[in-house]
Amino acid sequence: MMSKQADSLTSDPAAAAASLAEAVRTPLTSALPMPTSSDIRGRARTKIVATVGPACSEPEMLKKLALAGVDVFRLNMAHGDTERQQQNVDTIRKISEELDQPIAILVDLAGPKFRLGEVAGDPLFCEHGAEFFFVAGDQPGAPNEFTCSYKPLVKELQVGNHVMLADGTVSMEVVEKTPGRARMRVVQQGTIRSRQGINLPDVKLSAPAISMTDHQHAEWAAKAGVDFVSLSFVRKPDEVHALRDILQSNGSEALVIAKIEKREALDRLDQIVAAADGVMVARGDLGVEIDVAEMPVEQKRIITTCHRHEKPVIIATQMLDSMHDALRPKRSEVTDVANAILDGGDACMLSGETAIGNYPLETVKMMNRIALATERSMADRPPRDADAVPVGKRLHDVTRAVVRGAGAMAHTLRAKLVVAASFSGRTAMALSQHRSFVPTIGVSTNEQTLRKMCLYWGVTPLRGAPAFDTQALIRFMDAWAIEQGFATKGDRVVIVGGSHLAAGPEGSKEMTGGVHDIVIVHEVEGA
Repeated sequence: MMSKQADSLTSDPAAAAASLAEAVRTPLTSALPMPTSSDIRGRARTKIVATVGPACSEPEMLKKLALAGVDVFRLNMAHGDTERQQQNVDTIRKISEELDQPIAILVDLAGPKFRLGEVAGDPLFCEHGAEFFFVAGDQPGAPNEFTCSYKPLVKELQVGNHVMLADGTVSMEVVEKTPGRARMRVVQQGTIRSRQGINLPDVKLSAPAISMTDHQHAEWAAKAGVDFVSLSFVRKPDEVHALRDILQSNGSEALVIAKIEKREALDRLDQIVAAADGVMVARGDLGVEIDVAEMPVEQKRIITTCHRHEKPVIIATQMLDSMHDALRPKRSEVTDVANAILDGGDACMLSGETAIGNYPLETVKMMNRIALATERSMADRPPRDADAVPVGKRLHDVTRAVVRGAGAMAHTLRAKLVVAASFSGRTAMALSQHRSFVPTIGVSTNEQTLRKMCLYWGVTPLRGAPAFDTQALIRFMDAWAIEQGFATKGDRVVIVGGSHLAAGPEGSKEMTGGVHDIVIVHEVEGA
């Protein structure tokens, strides 16, 4: 049943505001340690994103990965056409139904990828100080000439620009420009091959962030009903808005993830994070575009910026890279994953480890183990930035205050569960950013909202709950919490919800205008 406190919070907005403000001001460091158990499947609060590829595309393996801890499956559009990726979408959706478990899908657009043409003498060793030429056209005229898949490259190169080849292991500087030719000198020697990728860290390019192929893939992703679409090589916020327009014009509510992998993106980081629904720290290309020694500091800056904007952030690339071929990761990789979590990453991503590695299942299990161990060390931390003023405007001030108050109440009252009832998912997202270690369950009448919660740190999406009706939700959560061993009779559960929960199943004339957010502190009934 609802306590007197719950009744007053529901019916008296002034009392609710005062109570919530007091809860937020209450010191939490003196509270008793909160439960450290994860959800009923032994999953970490940090979400795991796994890339689908030949090593894991069979239904049985995808199911095993989902059970082992994968929350979001990534479909890399640089590999596989839409027909093949549609098969992956259908398989993942079927597995989600079989497991009765929301599973999200992220489509990763390839973006503009620049590649070398045919290299004479492939593989070619480029000695320090040697000179080569980029030439316009498709066919090099001499062994020391290169062509590029991006035709305007020679025109857009300037003296002093750097061209990075072979994943950044070979570096050349432009020393002279003549019509149709750019003379380059090797400053970091190494071996290159035909059709390898080219990185241009300080070149101002006219190439659009969304190529024609990306546009087609985005339209397909929208019609396929995926949950997230990530944009590669973002340089400015307008590109994020352009992708969202494509998705929405095709009837999709998929969230847009901006991949930070260019110097220009770092220069406009605040604006890009503000425009996006989430961010991916794409350390592969970013580590080529900037000095690799800057990577740790920039990763932390990106995470901190996402916190201020209340946006989820995915840490990606080579997290457990050695597990391509080994059953155990390197110690440095374990530390890398742990530090990403300690710094506040919402999710960690596996790329080739699951797509083409020999041990995709073992890799997912290892990442989950590392996350669980790291989170245990964080369990006594107070909620994050209780007094900070976020820069984002995603949440109404009332909703933000209610969410913070609910998190503070849960700790102060030693609640066993926090339940976020949210049609749009914003309430669950805000609770996630609060970083409470009280187990948090997300409920919604919207299946896509439940899938979006798969990227929200610490939120376990639960199907089947009557998220629109306060009394029905309380009864449902009582029975569920007792059955799953989260609570017993007399334990406290904090329920926080928005207008749809306040209005009830049929709606309420009194609740049709304005913003209505409620917090209920409930004592579990039952055996």
